[in-house]
Amino acid sequence: MNKEQTNTADWANWTTIISQYLKPSPLRSWWQLINSFVPYFGLLVAMYYSMEVSYWLTLALSIPAAGFLVRIFIIFHDCGHGSFFKTEMANRITGIITGMMVFTPYHRWHYEHQVHHKTVGNLDKRGVGDVMTMTVEEYKDSTPKQQSYYRWYRNPVMLLLIVPFFLFTFLFRLHGTNQTNKMHLQTHLTTLTLILLIVLISYFIGFWTFVLIQVPILLIASIAGVWMFYVQHQFEDVIWERSENWDYKTMAMEGSSYYKLPRILQFFTGNIGFHHIHHLGPKIPNYYLEKCHKENPIFQKEPLTFWKSFSSVRYRLWDETKHKLVSFKEAI
Repeated sequence: MNKEQTNTADWANWTTIISQYLKPSPLRSWWQLINSFVPYFGLLVAMYYSMEVSYWLTLALSIPAAGFLVRIFIIFHDCGHGSFFKTEMANRITGIITGMMVFTPYHRWHYEHQVHHKTVGNLDKRGVGDVMTMTVEEYKDSTPKQQSYYRWYRNPVMLLLIVPFFLFTFLFRLHGTNQTNKMHLQTHLTTLTLILLIVLISYFIGFWTFVLIQVPILLIASIAGVWMFYVQHQFEDVIWERSENWDYKTMAMEGSSYYKLPRILQFFTGNIGFHHIHHLGPKIPNYYLEKCHKENPIFQKEPLTFWKSFSSVRYRLWDETKHKLVSFKEAI
């Protein structure tokens, strides 16, 4: 049997292969909680005391603290997929707690994220849990006002540097799309709990001290998180299709990137750079994604390297005739 025949045979059983990596390890999950929470809270304490020395030192400490907050977000993300612990209750409790830490309402975000997984790369089902992307024809058919708004939205400074902080601090507090009243209530309860926690913490350390510690961390972490989400579905060789040609397996492999990061960044981002594996098997715990990738050649593909990924900022529109993302200059 030649290599092509072997790959075909393997792909016929790809769900069986994926199933071998779905069982969470309680030991590894608890260890990840420990090696994420302990350093994060340790850095928060260090930042508090560093303010007596120099706020520049405080800001320097906010960088690794933001890295651990991103790692905590990955735990939050896995809990929503039911992949971090074996029981639904353990995942929900851990997800709600980590959601508070990353300023994200658990139920709302995961509802939208589940929609994202079911519709990623589908040109007919855009709008929930994704980065708004017009086709070239849609853009040309838009009014000048709509085009101006879209250009503003897709400006890299706005989309990747300014919006992320407000997304986590403000926009997640608003009503989401097509959500039930129960989800709205859960979102409001999350916001109320966050306010109470901020008031409690501020009582002990002062409100402005809290702001000076938490804001830089959240600013850096939110930018990193949105960038990861953006680049995992907006890269040079990505494919998008209309519903009639949309296929789950193909979209997972070719509509999601394998973002190869330096080892330290892979640690902080919880292996989510193996994003094509994650879309193939959303219930794979983050600590098994690399293992699944390495052990199965059919899941291996050309990586998107760290430096090359920055070229993705120029993409603005999907060109249906060329079947690729293009810049405004290329489209007009």
